[in-house]
Amino acid sequence: MQLPKILTPFAATALLACTAPLASTPTQVASALPTSVPVQAPASASGDEVLREMQQAFRKNDRKKLTLLLPAARGHVLEPWAAYWELRARLDEASADDISAFLQRWAGTYQEDRLRNDWLLLLGQRRNWTRFAQEHPHYRMSDDREVRCYALTVDLLRNNKPAAAIADEVRRHWHNARDADDGCTYAASELFAMRQLPALDVWREARLSMEANRPRAVRNAVIIVAPEVAGQINALHEKPAQFLHSRATAAGRPRQELVVLALIRLATTNPDSAAEILENKWSVHLSPEERHWVWGVIGKQAAFKLSPLAQGYFDKVERDAHLHDDLLGWKARTALRTGQWKTVRQAIDAMSDEARQDSTWVYWKARALLASKPSEAERTQARTLLESIASPRGFYEQLATEELGRSITLPPAPQPLTPEEKAAARANPGLQRALYAIQIGLRPEGTREWNYSTNLHTPGGMSDRELLAAADLACQRQVWDRCINTSERTRSLMDYTQRYPMPFQSAVVARSQGIGLDPAYVYGLIRQESRFIMDARSGVGASGLMQVMPATARWTAKKIGLQGFTPEQINDRDTNITIGTAYLKLALDDFAGSMPMAAAAYNAGPGRPRNWRNGPVLDAAIWAENVPFTETRDYVKKVLANTTNYAALLTGQPQSLKSRLGTVGPRDSAQALPNKDLP
Repeated sequence: MQLPKILTPFAATALLACTAPLASTPTQVASALPTSVPVQAPASASGDEVLREMQQAFRKNDRKKLTLLLPAARGHVLEPWAAYWELRARLDEASADDISAFLQRWAGTYQEDRLRNDWLLLLGQRRNWTRFAQEHPHYRMSDDREVRCYALTVDLLRNNKPAAAIADEVRRHWHNARDADDGCTYAASELFAMRQLPALDVWREARLSMEANRPRAVRNAVIIVAPEVAGQINALHEKPAQFLHSRATAAGRPRQELVVLALIRLATTNPDSAAEILENKWSVHLSPEERHWVWGVIGKQAAFKLSPLAQGYFDKVERDAHLHDDLLGWKARTALRTGQWKTVRQAIDAMSDEARQDSTWVYWKARALLASKPSEAERTQARTLLESIASPRGFYEQLATEELGRSITLPPAPQPLTPEEKAAARANPGLQRALYAIQIGLRPEGTREWNYSTNLHTPGGMSDRELLAAADLACQRQVWDRCINTSERTRSLMDYTQRYPMPFQSAVVARSQGIGLDPAYVYGLIRQESRFIMDARSGVGASGLMQVMPATARWTAKKIGLQGFTPEQINDRDTNITIGTAYLKLALDDFAGSMPMAAAAYNAGPGRPRNWRNGPVLDAAIWAENVPFTETRDYVKKVLANTTNYAALLTGQPQSLKSRLGTVGPRDSAQALPNKDLP
């Protein structure tokens, strides 16, 4: 029998019954709120519908509807959301008194700090530094990069901190921004005008933005350092080859940098063409730093295509310090693929301290040290590196454990939660509102409020015991994604039954074993696909626990003889498991039992891993690290690490990740031809 879905109204009493002490009505939830925030139950069950309507109105920026609906939300446990949406929609014209009244009324809530974040952004855009400086100390989340850059601007203008320290932080935020933003761009422009930010750092922001295909951010950077050439950005972005061929020389720094930007842009679509024109025309016109950066980008783009030329392009970089961490990462991956262990070491050593501490590069640095006749000192260093990350926590942590000669076992469970610890979690008003929001269909809002309550409401977030209690609350309410994500945040106390829950165990295990699949593999995939949210929807239309696409569902249903299948059935739990496991088994058979390749096929479609396997026979860990798509690369590693931990939970026995990885290479001609119509 199918359990009630997570995203259902509170009428799903079977779901709520699992934790009888937990508040389950607006009135009960209201009783958990601070006494300074009086809340009454809505007059009727229509209050939940009002909140859902207001969410949709907010998404459409329908200010009039939000204002009309707000009175009907008075007294509802989620009134803070209703009030936030209404004021946020008109924040650009709201009075200071309106804003102050809201912040006072909802003091201590996520919505208060969320609105303060929005207001600080608006104050920064308006360059109202006096009011910004007054309000910023009350901002608790402190997780907005643009707000931070505005705060650094205030520090700069008021001489609150050494300019060099401000410049270092602004540079880091600016270079890591996902898109153009006013806060970090403005801070960088002020620093440049004060000669506290070198021109090279500004040009590097332009290069990074061009690599990421963000022409607006490129132009914003160029305006700071060379406004006289900013008008050429659109032309070189649209037609980089034409731009490069139409110029004979690059006299002066701005023109050299425009050539660099055009070469970067060309490399993103045709790295071999960019390499040819750099080698034959522009190399002599560029500085070593500019030339090395471009060769690094060309190498990275060739590596995306798994081109045998990628290593040669990277070899033209004579000084690794001229490359940023992402380029160095791809240089290391390419060297792994070609067995150049010395180059792997050199690339990792050139990374920033932060990048070198990532478990990926800790593991591969250790492997590189052990690759060929290591000295005793190298063996000791490698062991120290492996010991620093060895655990069942993730892919490279598990590989490090096995490299040290140990099997993968789960840590002992922490001491059981006390009734008082569980009661404290149930009484937390932010967690209560979050669960209520999720259960009436406001999942994004509920997720944000939950994360704020566990991670940001107090400095440093909740303690390990508090996190375990919050995770337990989410598990009991079958809100599995919050259960998993919250438990994963603990630092010293780890409960793997929370981190790796097994809902619907009888259905998953029976179906998996019935078609010859390892149930741990299926659980590992579901955990990564949907976090066990039964009505999860992806941006591309995949649905349900196993995130099956409609066309894939129809094809699989026909393939396995599932009679009477209709697309809407894919959201039924048992049907979703039946079709998802059947497709996974077909993919696994298509790739001769290779779990890494079948996982890649499940995520990116079978055609891509068929191409990615061509080339040398590789340790599957090296193959997975060279998967060109970031999402699929991370997906494969997480599914396999999940699988290993689920196997330990299901069997109670030590496990091996390496035994599940094997090797990857071209298809053996003796194998059956792939199923060409596998979608």
